[in-house]
Formats: sequence, structure tokens, C-alpha cells
Amino acid sequence: MSTQLEMAMDTMIRIFHRYSCKEGDRFKLNKGELKMFLQRELTDFLSVSPRCSLVDKIMQDLDANKDNEVDFNEFVVMVAALTIACNDYFVEQLKKKGTER
Repeated sequence: MSTQLEMAMDTMIRIFHRYSCKEGDRFKLNKGELKMFLQRELTDFLSVSPRCSLVDKIMQDLDANKDNEVDFNEFVVMVAALTIACNDYFVEQLKKKGTER
């Protein structure tokens, strides 16, 4: 039986490939695939439907090798950054409530 962390890693890999295989290089997200991913998988975190300029900005920030696509390594950087931001927000809320451990 897999641990929760192993299942989370498996889910992250599967979600990436669910979107990356739609067009072009099946191991990278192009701009359209990235936009679809953002709209369907991160709606609560972005709190708005990604506008073209927002998708462009995210693509530019993630695309470390400047090939106009997001590979899995670049994708993981985004997921990690969002996870850190969520944790920071959670910790800050706990501090405000005075329940810091």
C-alpha cells in the first residue's frame, strides 16, 4: 500500500501527463495545455480564470530553458512554489489566531 506522499507524487505526475499529451511534445506543456491545466486544476489558488496575459506571465516565469514549453521539472517548480505559498499563508493565519505551535 502506498503512503499519502507516494500517492500525492503519483497524482502530480499523472496530472502533468494528462495535460501534456494533448498537443505537440507529449512530455511538455505548451501554452494551451498550461492554460487548460491552470483553469481546471488551480482555480481556487488563482481565484480568477487565467487571462491570456496571466498565462503568458506564468509561462515566461516557468520556462527556464526558454523553449516556450513547460517540462516536468519546470512544472514541479511551480507546484512547489504554490505549495510553499499556501503553507506560508496557513502559518501566518495560525500566528494571527495565536495558535502557533
